[in-house]
Amino acid sequence: MGIYILKHDSILQIFVFNYEQMVKWMECEKMSAYMEFAQVYDLFMDNVPYEEWCQYLEGLLKEYGIHDGLVLDLGCGTGTVTEILAGHGYDMIGVDNSEEMLEIAAEKRIESGHNILYLNQDMREFELYGTVRAVVSICDSMNYITDDEDLLTVFKLVNNYLDIGGMFIFDLNTIYKYEQIGESVIAENREEGSFIWENTYYEEEQINEYDLTLFIRDENDKYDKYYENHVQKAYSLERVMELLQEAGLEYVCSYEAFTKNPVSEYSERIYVIARECMKERKGEK
Repeated sequence: MGIYILKHDSILQIFVFNYEQMVKWMECEKMSAYMEFAQVYDLFMDNVPYEEWCQYLEGLLKEYGIHDGLVLDLGCGTGTVTEILAGHGYDMIGVDNSEEMLEIAAEKRIESGHNILYLNQDMREFELYGTVRAVVSICDSMNYITDDEDLLTVFKLVNNYLDIGGMFIFDLNTIYKYEQIGESVIAENREEGSFIWENTYYEEEQINEYDLTLFIRDENDKYDKYYENHVQKAYSLERVMELLQEAGLEYVCSYEAFTKNPVSEYSERIYVIARECMKERKGEK
């Protein structure tokens, strides 16, 4: 049974599209409890249409000539998207700053037999062994970068590790979406576990903060309580375009998520597509 205390017709979508990253950015002192929650993480994601997400993402990759080759999944979590793309013929690398999430991803890799390289790294400092044809990052990973300079750093690293003309595809929650969530409480109750999400949006700072309280049933039918605090930042598309340009990337286009419609003032989630362009220019000099 789900209880959604918010008058908004896409509240389930809000939960689904944000939860992927909720469990990946915990403070160090909370990590002792994190392993247990990482093990039940996919339980709360069972209603996410990953195949549909990846069909859309793969369509964008192929539209720009990326039919195979090395692809980096930046902020890969438990590796669900990474696994699907690997199953569709891409040579995948997954980067995430949560060792516990990557342990779950490694278990999926054993089960699937896919040759995926996972790296436990902060996306603001990630390092690869060479360049890749494309970098993808979905489930609002970029919103978790709450400082403009840090986001610029991520963009510069992406640019550095892209092949000549390589593509960067990522999604973002919009300012409009955070404004719609606003001051609200979201809750869901299941037999295996429950959560309460208390949300606050600070309009002036464009910061969205939510406290997540989880009750997870253990093997003795008792419920363990976990508390997490998460912070995301809303970026305007114009600011993202500026940072992409400053990082040496070429902004190509943006869409309302899962469509080819242009971004509007009412878009809640958008996809941004950028291209590496500086290496070729440097080679021409």
